[in-house]
Amino acid sequence: MIETVFRSEDVPAADRFDRWRELMRQCTAPLELDSEYRSEFRASQRLLELDGISVWPTRFQPVSFRRTPRLIRQSDPEQVNISIPLRGTLYATRDGHEVAYGPDALCVVDSSRTIEVRTLTPQTGIGLDVPKALLPLSGNGLEKLSRYRLSGREGFGGLLVAFLTQIARDASAYRSTDGPRLAAIVVDLLSALFTHHLATDDELGPETRRRALTMEIQAFIRRHVRDPELTPRAVAVAHHISTSYLHQLFRDQDTTVAAMIRGLRLRGARKDLADPAQSGTTIQDIAARWGFPSHTTFTRAFHSAYGLSPRDFRHVSLHGWLMSQA
Repeated sequence: MIETVFRSEDVPAADRFDRWRELMRQCTAPLELDSEYRSEFRASQRLLELDGISVWPTRFQPVSFRRTPRLIRQSDPEQVNISIPLRGTLYATRDGHEVAYGPDALCVVDSSRTIEVRTLTPQTGIGLDVPKALLPLSGNGLEKLSRYRLSGREGFGGLLVAFLTQIARDASAYRSTDGPRLAAIVVDLLSALFTHHLATDDELGPETRRRALTMEIQAFIRRHVRDPELTPRAVAVAHHISTSYLHQLFRDQDTTVAAMIRGLRLRGARKDLADPAQSGTTIQDIAARWGFPSHTTFTRAFHSAYGLSPRDFRHVSLHGWLMSQA
C-alpha cells in the first residue's frame, strides 16, 4: 500500500488549490475543478493506492467538479468512482437532473460519462476508484447504478463504508504487502453491492460470494453480540443458510462462530469491568449486558480467557487506575 498525504497548511496559500488539484488528478479521472475559496483554499487528503484501486479520504472547502466530453475524449481510465460523503452533501448533476447525496450515501460515477458535482459547505468524505474490468458489470448496469442513492448505512454498502473508514483511520496498521489483500476485499464488497442492486448475483464468482457473505455475517454478529439469544443457529436462520454451511464459511477464519460470539462478549465485559465510570455496576449486570444470563457461566468463561475471575480482574484494574490518579 502506497500513501500520499496533502495538507493545505504545508503549502503557501497561493499554491494550495493548484497542488490539491494535481493530487486529485492522481486520485481519479481528470476533472475541471473550481472553488470560490481558491485564494485561501483549505483541504487535507490522503491517497492510498491498493494494487490498482485508489482510496482517498479527504476534507475540503466548497468545490465544483466537472467531467466534460472534452476530458473524456482526452483520457478515460475506464473506472468507477464511489464518492461517500461523511459530513456535508454532494449535489451531482447528470443529463440535467440533480441528485443530493447526504452522509453515508454512495454516489456512483462512471468515468466515461459527463457529470458535475458541487458542494455548498465544507466536505468530509472518502473517494474510491476501481477499474470497471474488476467489477461484474454488463450492458447498462453502471448507468442504472448511477441513478441510485445507494445506502452506506446498511447491507453491503454499510460493510463497504465501514471497511474503507477502518483503512482510512489507521493505514499504518497495514504493511505495504497488504495492498492486494485489501484491494480484493474492497472489490468483493463493491461487487456484492452492485449485484445486489442489479439482481445479478449469478455473475459473482463463488469465492467472492463466500467472502462477501462471511463479512456480512461477521458484521451481523458484532451488531447483535449483546443479545443472549444470539447463537450459531440464530445467525444461520437470519441469513437463510444452514448451520452446517455457516460453520463451513468460518473454517477459513481461524475461529468458529461460537468462539467469535464468546470472544466479542468477553472483550466487551472486560472493558466495562476495567472502566472506573462503571465501578458501581454489578458484575452480574455487566455479564447480562454482554449476553451472559448465567453468572456462573460468565465467571467460568472469563477465568478461562484471562486467568482471573471477573471480581479479581476488576479489583486489579481499578486499583491500578486509583494508583495512577494518586
